[in-house]
Amino acid sequence: MTESTGERAPSTAASGDRGPAVAGQLFLVPAPLDFGCTEQAALQDLMPLQSLQVASRLQHWVCESAKTARAYLKRVDALVPLAHSIQSLQVQELPRSVHKKGDHHGNFDARPLLAPALAGHDIGLISEAGMPAIADPGASVVRAAHHLGLRVVPLVGPASLVLALAASGLNGQDFAFVGYLPQDASQRAQRVRELERLVLKTGQTQLFIETPYRNCALLLTLLQTLAPTTRLAVSSALTMAQSQSRSATTESWRKRGWSLDNSQPAVFAIGR
Repeated sequence: MTESTGERAPSTAASGDRGPAVAGQLFLVPAPLDFGCTEQAALQDLMPLQSLQVASRLQHWVCESAKTARAYLKRVDALVPLAHSIQSLQVQELPRSVHKKGDHHGNFDARPLLAPALAGHDIGLISEAGMPAIADPGASVVRAAHHLGLRVVPLVGPASLVLALAASGLNGQDFAFVGYLPQDASQRAQRVRELERLVLKTGQTQLFIETPYRNCALLLTLLQTLAPTTRLAVSSALTMAQSQSRSATTESWRKRGWSLDNSQPAVFAIGR
């Protein structure tokens, strides 16, 4: 593999030899954090050139949505020309059930999606935003790659959870990401109290996310449920021009009247 593009020598199958193909690799390709936002961040400010170069040469992809994957690759093409036309890309979507329930429990067999890798083709895994398989689907594809003996290569790019944790001022030595909180108001408040007890007992920072249009509802629950001295941190629109990170006690949040935008992705954290 070269240092700059991740290229390898052609497999024997690709060179016309009838011998066995060299297995392809699975590249985990980060995407910008501006999915669903009206404004887009400058891609060259978010992704290292090497990551863009690898993405530009891949023809086979696994993703959440073929439409948004192709839209992202058009942005890549504007900076680093794609080796294959958008129309010729082979894009496979994860099942809708994986989007709804996630694939981190091990119930979905993604091995058939990796058939091109067994034939010698490198494959890119991409989610709607950030690093695939982190707070997004993709874990099943990574597990399948390991099961098949394929090399898994994570590329450098934006990861909202790490950025939010670093900007929170909370415990970065011991932390947990707990995904989405319940939608039901009473169950959500109960879950917040459970997480707060864990924070107070262990000092472990608890990170969670919400669908943007429910940001304000979640913030209201947090301000109504958390103890005045519990620290609450929220980072929204990360990597975008309107990026904002706030961290203070719950009491301070109430006094300052801070609010959130229901159109921007946010990461929430509580700690002490």
